[in-house]
Amino acid sequence: MTILAGDLHDLVEDIFEIDSYKSKMGDDANIITVAFSVKNRDAANDLNEFIEKGYGFVLDSDVTSGEQADGTYKVFVEIERNRHAHDNIVEMIDGIGKLSALDKFKFRYYKNFRSEEMTLENIAKFVPTDPDAYGISTNEANMNNYKNFFSNSYLEESYMYGNTIVLKKAYADPIRFEFIEFGDKDQVVLNETFDVNAYPEILFLTKYLGDYNISKYGEKLVFENKGNALVVKRI
Repeated sequence: MTILAGDLHDLVEDIFEIDSYKSKMGDDANIITVAFSVKNRDAANDLNEFIEKGYGFVLDSDVTSGEQADGTYKVFVEIERNRHAHDNIVEMIDGIGKLSALDKFKFRYYKNFRSEEMTLENIAKFVPTDPDAYGISTNEANMNNYKNFFSNSYLEESYMYGNTIVLKKAYADPIRFEFIEFGDKDQVVLNETFDVNAYPEILFLTKYLGDYNISKYGEKLVFENKGNALVVKRI
């Protein structure tokens, strides 16, 4: 079956991930992984077929066997980390944009909190094409990595879809937050008033997460860890 422009309208998420998952084909320093979130299995299979048949630079493309924690299906793509990689990613996104009727995408590099506008300039800024530079890039990205931020918590799982952060503790309901800001705790600016009545909510979150410094300003919650501050809003 031929897949036509617009066939996957409203089925592909507009934020994709680069280098967030390990390669199946070889060393991560030599291979870039790109992951797309798709809203159902049939659409994921269609996207996978489109990528496999449409781009000769793709080394491998595959669909997760089951539904992910966020309710989507992941399509994983692997391409060689070389001097053509930036242009290859942009070319692939252009095709997927036509297929899904999306004219704008964002990408999240290496499980960063913050997503970036999908432009050739931003791809070139964040995604290393030199295998020797890969380790340096991922070490820097670890500072902004949500998995790293919550690594010392009581959580069973943490993940992001879009700008939503989901935290899950064993034997407890998941809690969800809208991502607002992340950075050095001394540089994060909050204009809201400190909430002196938020103690019950902060106590609950401390028991849920563990030893994090938590405060609330207006509707915004601030989690501090290792000199960094994460600003979120409860959903």
